[in-house]
Amino acid sequence: MTLERDAAAQVAKVLSEALPYIRRFVGKTLVIKYGGNAMESEELKQGFARDIVLMKAVGINPVVVHGGGPQIGDLLKRLSIESHFIDGMRVTDTATMDVVEMVLGGQVNKSIVNLINQHGGSAIGLTGKDACLIRAKKLTVSRQTPEMTQPEIIDIGHVGEVTGVNTDLLNMLVRGDFIPVIAPIGVGQSGESYNINADLVAGKVAEALKAEKLMLLTNIAGLMNKQGEVLTGLTTEQVNELIADGTIYGGMLPKIKCALEAVQGGVTSSHIIDGRVPNAVLLEIFTDIGNGTMISNRKRP
Repeated sequence: MTLERDAAAQVAKVLSEALPYIRRFVGKTLVIKYGGNAMESEELKQGFARDIVLMKAVGINPVVVHGGGPQIGDLLKRLSIESHFIDGMRVTDTATMDVVEMVLGGQVNKSIVNLINQHGGSAIGLTGKDACLIRAKKLTVSRQTPEMTQPEIIDIGHVGEVTGVNTDLLNMLVRGDFIPVIAPIGVGQSGESYNINADLVAGKVAEALKAEKLMLLTNIAGLMNKQGEVLTGLTTEQVNELIADGTIYGGMLPKIKCALEAVQGGVTSSHIIDGRVPNAVLLEIFTDIGNGTMISNRKRP
């Protein structure tokens, strides 16, 4: 009986701590980029789906954007289509784009939708081609070395960048109590498909919706300083200083820049959170301690 009372007291404490956060975020839109380890572990997948359904149940409006790089790589390998990467981006020829659409718009998207619905949600799967949800153009990549007199333009195929978001469609779904689940495939002016980085799509969707939060699930604990300590509560000015002094570098740089641009574009705060932690989304939203790095548009104290 003592153990049961202790467990009940802990549940009550957690709910009590969550209450002011629930009140603060009721009616607000949160855009969550879902990927990495959180998409591969069965326990984490189930926990993520429950988190999303709970958010909707208490009056918060989640919008999910997902990745799927490992799944794309697996199918390409089975089809004997070789993968090439330039600056971390998959070179996407026509055959590869067909696989990207099949995996992201079909297999991965529908599995996430099904999982959320199995936990009591009403999720709807979309790609950027549905109602021209994600308008895009070809991404131009250039490279220059000291020996070159002008930059070399590198063609990486059907890789795009976002030029616009159909917020009318998303707002209609949110008002209807649906949970949009978006595959990061964009559509060009002539109907061509583009493979777009999921972080970038999530950031642009959050900007377009003027979301309260952008949440990027990763495979690390958050942004760390040079001593290995997780940093949080950062202003945009502080983030720019960390980029300038080399604290933020390499593979973390694109993700941080995505979070930074979202905040500068009108999102109240961006969060880089550890998707390897069970219930990572709820921990970041509903607890005092949080679970990662927060960047906000507040001024330096």
